[in-house]
Amino acid sequence: MSTTLVECVPNFSEGRDRAKVDAIVEAMKIPGVYLLDREMDADHNRCVITLAGEREAIQEAAIRGVGKAAELIDLTKHQGAHPRMGAADVIPFIPIDGVTLEDCVAMAHRVGAEIARRFSIPVYLYEAAATTPERQNLENIRRGQFEGIRDEIATNPARKPDFGEPRVHPTAGATVVGARKFLIAYNVFLNTPDVEIAKKIAKAVRFSSGGLRYVKGAGFLVRGLAQVSMNLTDFEQTPIHRVFEFVRREAARYGVLPVSSEIVGLIPKLALEQAAEWFLQVENFDSSLILENRLAAVMSGKMAVGGLRAGVEPFIEQLAAPTATPGGGSAAAASGAMAAGLGAMVATMSRGKKAYAQHESQLSEAIARLSTLREELKVAIDADAESYNVVMKAYRVAKESADGPRLINSALQQATNVPLMVAETVAEVGEIAAKLKPITSPNMASDLTTAIALARAALEGALANVATNVDSMKPETPEEEAFAANARKRAAALKQ
Repeated sequence: MSTTLVECVPNFSEGRDRAKVDAIVEAMKIPGVYLLDREMDADHNRCVITLAGEREAIQEAAIRGVGKAAELIDLTKHQGAHPRMGAADVIPFIPIDGVTLEDCVAMAHRVGAEIARRFSIPVYLYEAAATTPERQNLENIRRGQFEGIRDEIATNPARKPDFGEPRVHPTAGATVVGARKFLIAYNVFLNTPDVEIAKKIAKAVRFSSGGLRYVKGAGFLVRGLAQVSMNLTDFEQTPIHRVFEFVRREAARYGVLPVSSEIVGLIPKLALEQAAEWFLQVENFDSSLILENRLAAVMSGKMAVGGLRAGVEPFIEQLAAPTATPGGGSAAAASGAMAAGLGAMVATMSRGKKAYAQHESQLSEAIARLSTLREELKVAIDADAESYNVVMKAYRVAKESADGPRLINSALQQATNVPLMVAETVAEVGEIAAKLKPITSPNMASDLTTAIALARAALEGALANVATNVDSMKPETPEEEAFAANARKRAAALKQ
């Protein structure tokens, strides 16, 4: 019997009254749903509840949580540092196992409609579930907060909810429901109460104002210290250690330092593995070196013990199997990961030797960067296969849906982004490998030649997948046209 596992992380506008939060949590406790974590923050006056459960059960749990919050929370009396628009402010669904992002989009639509029907609370859809590009970003929907939406919802067409009447619930406001990838809520405290510094750093780090991709940020005064509050929407593309280093460097410009950081909710193990590798500068780091990971892989049959062939043979046999996935995109990512691995090996074996002492800084930088790129490419092996499966499902669903073309184009965009990321990553791997040739042992020149050849093959394969997916799109909106044009432009630049 197959099972599905979905994560839901509802945010409620109450972080001071434990009894109210207890009541909301209790309302969401139904068979098939498990409470993983709960966080209360009095300064933000907000709580974050992390649930996991089966597809049907977790939808009902989220709906009940919204209903209980509407009974207990009065936004007309609510004050806190965090922006808010609803008693149940945001309800995201995240795919974990046996479900896709598109499945979570369908769940968000059903839950949104049911919230509006049961509780007369208007609902907006965001992230992957958004019905317009402007609503993909939560901050666009929440602009003006509860009071601003209350004043404009009936008169401003841009404020019309996706579900429910164009009027806010008098005390519970409006709710945002969506589907997204795993998000890390990450905050950095500074050794100053000057919140203006935190706001300047947040502006520098967030993508919307020119900072790091997949980072959202704002500055607050929390517990007497300036806090840079951030959401990392894709930690695999922009890892947490890179964000911390960025904040630390920006803080130094104002003569302040980070004193601590906090994670609100849960964090994937991979994110901590990446941070450990970065800050400890472990040579030849690979996630399979972690005892628990190795045990899990061996016991699940994903890793064989007994020689190199035993380790790689299962993947090769999967490629040879008469199934659509894994295919060329996964093979390209695997080739790129091998190229990064070879480059790191050559740099590591040369570093520390007297003949290459003058290049130690360059070699260390190359090792660190290649390790990060290798991990990203390993993740892309499965991601490419998963994105193709989403495309196939979209084609099936489209036959019975009036919204078919949009679903297909959305799935094809996902399927384009993975090989495009692979292409850009392996291009960097190839460049680093080429630069290593004059500063590493000539006895390992053949290893670098192999790395460069693998990177080139990975690049060609990834770009072929990009072209196939973009050519399959039939853009119907200016945003879809822009996506296709941008993808072709990036691919053309890489071909050079």
